[in-house]
Amino acid sequence: MFHMKVATRCTFQLSSITANILAGDHDLRSCVTTKMKLNGGIKTHHSLSKQASHCIRQQTRTKYFPCLRLTTTEAAGKTIPAYAEKIVGGWLIGCAGMCFGAVILGGVTRLTESGLSMVDWQLIKDMKPPGSQKEWEEEFERYKQYPEYKYVSSQKEMTLSDFKFIFYMEWGHRMWGRMVGMVFLVPAGFFLYKGWISKALKPRLLVLTGLLGFQGFLGWYMVKSGLQDQPKDTDIPRVSQYRLASHLGSAFLLYTLFLWQGLNKFLPYNKYPYTNQMRNIRMGAFGIKALVFTTALSGAFVAGLDAGLTYNSWPKMADRWIPDDLLALDPKWKNTFENPTTVQFNHRHLAESTVLAIAGFWWMCRKAPLPPRARMAVNCLLGMSLIQATLGITTLLTYVPTPLAASHQSGSLVLLSIAIWLCHELRRLPK
Repeated sequence: MFHMKVATRCTFQLSSITANILAGDHDLRSCVTTKMKLNGGIKTHHSLSKQASHCIRQQTRTKYFPCLRLTTTEAAGKTIPAYAEKIVGGWLIGCAGMCFGAVILGGVTRLTESGLSMVDWQLIKDMKPPGSQKEWEEEFERYKQYPEYKYVSSQKEMTLSDFKFIFYMEWGHRMWGRMVGMVFLVPAGFFLYKGWISKALKPRLLVLTGLLGFQGFLGWYMVKSGLQDQPKDTDIPRVSQYRLASHLGSAFLLYTLFLWQGLNKFLPYNKYPYTNQMRNIRMGAFGIKALVFTTALSGAFVAGLDAGLTYNSWPKMADRWIPDDLLALDPKWKNTFENPTTVQFNHRHLAESTVLAIAGFWWMCRKAPLPPRARMAVNCLLGMSLIQATLGITTLLTYVPTPLAASHQSGSLVLLSIAIWLCHELRRLPK
């Protein structure tokens, strides 16, 4: 029935098309007559070359056969409406926001030493916390069998009320992680059903799904490392700093991908001259983003080893620029990841280098022909780097209080967000 309608519409247009062609349509004549430069002269070529033939076909199809253009579009599938693109973009940015919340909540869980309070992992059963007094006592007894309780109880008495606090902190973090999965997967299925997901976005959603599952696995893999007996009774039970850094790095990567894909739906490409200067600025922006990411990741090793409590002075470390125990461990490479002094030393100087690099980048961009949004992102990047450095120094000098330390971790993600935004503004137009 559809093809009969198309044929009828095309038949009614045939007479007008023929009349236009016989009258010598200007657009078609301009396609048929092509000019070629030969030996400095101009020669008119009246035969239908491949380019001219293609031009005639295109103009005839689009100008005289809109019915055929409609058929081609429908055969390829429905175009995604503009409002649907915005909805999908808002959903992706919402998922990025959920990841942001998970990182902050995870940092507070770590700072309050709550991460080892739930000693097993069950996808469904974990969703319901203990309800009765008996259930709470049973859960507390399970916790008492693990190294963290033995260490804490040797320092001070832990009551059931104390246990409830740390349990709810870890439970809240786990439930938030499950909510991230639901907020992503349920709308994804709906949008796929509605045909609102573009062909390019579909494989990226598959990658995001895999990363979400991997992130959940890393979370439990990290916690499991802290439930094992320590080599010495005096050692503080803590999760592996390697696994903590992997868990945080995976969360940052997931956040980056969500935010980038969401911005794709809202921010159009900027038009700017792709000169050597702008190419260097674009490469510099991506370098800054990598440096911010690396500095934030080094902070995970600081958190994992409680390295923020080793030297609480700045700019020197106990009146020394280079502390005596910087390379105390053998083999020497282990100091980079396992020596709290070296870990803090590296994080300090990475942070200082990041601020200096951003300041230099801002200076380089002052007179460059940046698009307005990109210039705003550069200014925000410099301002946020100074705020983040101030938060870091204050956290160090005040012996890492939880509110300041959580603000410092949040600041790292805000700084990374601005770097992502800047890189997004400097995307090249697709060829």
